[in-house]
Amino acid sequence: MMSQGETIAVLGAGSWGTALAVHLGRIGHDVRLWARDERLAAEMETSRANRRYLPDTCFPDRLTPTADIGGALSGAGMVLLAVPSHGLRAVVRHCAAAVPSGAVLVSTTKGIEAESLRRMSQVISEEVGAGRPVVVLSGPSFAAEVARGLPTAVVAASTDAAAASRVQDSFRSAAFRLYVSDDVPGVEIGGAMKNIIAIAAGAVEGLGLGHNSMAALITRGLAEISRLAGAEGGRRDTLAGLSGLGDLVLTCTGDLSRNRHVGVELGRGRPLDEILSSMHMVAEGVRTTGAALALGARHGIELPIAAEMAAVLEGRRAPREAVEALMGRRQRPESDG
Repeated sequence: MMSQGETIAVLGAGSWGTALAVHLGRIGHDVRLWARDERLAAEMETSRANRRYLPDTCFPDRLTPTADIGGALSGAGMVLLAVPSHGLRAVVRHCAAAVPSGAVLVSTTKGIEAESLRRMSQVISEEVGAGRPVVVLSGPSFAAEVARGLPTAVVAASTDAAAASRVQDSFRSAAFRLYVSDDVPGVEIGGAMKNIIAIAAGAVEGLGLGHNSMAALITRGLAEISRLAGAEGGRRDTLAGLSGLGDLVLTCTGDLSRNRHVGVELGRGRPLDEILSSMHMVAEGVRTTGAALALGARHGIELPIAAEMAAVLEGRRAPREAVEALMGRRQRPESDG
């Protein structure tokens, strides 16, 4: 079921990085969980838990928290990157020289870099060198449920088949199943764009617009995601799988979704600044919306839901007005042709 235990560095001690570190430690790997915040690392070492992000999850014995990134990376056969998209490049640049030769880099961050419009795997490759294997881990996976050991299925995508298989074998457990893919653009765009659609889904919920509108939003959101993924070189069949439809449905309907929460509160009339200031975790969709629109413009791709959500996030349009604008668009064939 699982390959022999190895040393794994997890960079980023938010909810997702911590959940993956806990999972990997439980199944027999020696895991070093790096936190930028020295106080958080010390608290985790003392309490054997991450009280800030996953307060109900105890650390397995083989998980070691640390604020020393060099120590975390020393001897690691696999390096997981679980930092927010806006901070990923800086972290990778800082540690690139210390990443052991032969280590597989695993990107678990869902987003698009605002300045360069690069996908996360592209950012990593630019900083560590194109010859290093990078695997993208994505799919419907709330951190709290992974930490609890609830059944989860995700995708490991890479152009390096051996690296993807290695991640598949190393992460596998009775409650964690992985499928491999070589469609890195499709998997990454699915993971990034679903957060934008989830904000819109939350707004639909907050406005009380019913199940019909939610189903329409998710379906047309998937069409929007598929258009951008295709323009980036992804395959539409990928978007019908776990990293596309699966992740989209979870994030749009699950109460644990941070992006959905932002949308719900926007729909109820709360200002964005107030919503974000009350959250201690990042809602990636807020940052990704503008980047996705810019990437769509680069490819000549229309993204109407993302465009309306950008207007709402920037305060140029009320959520209900955004819905009315989408409903009032020119009718057209369902297929993109």
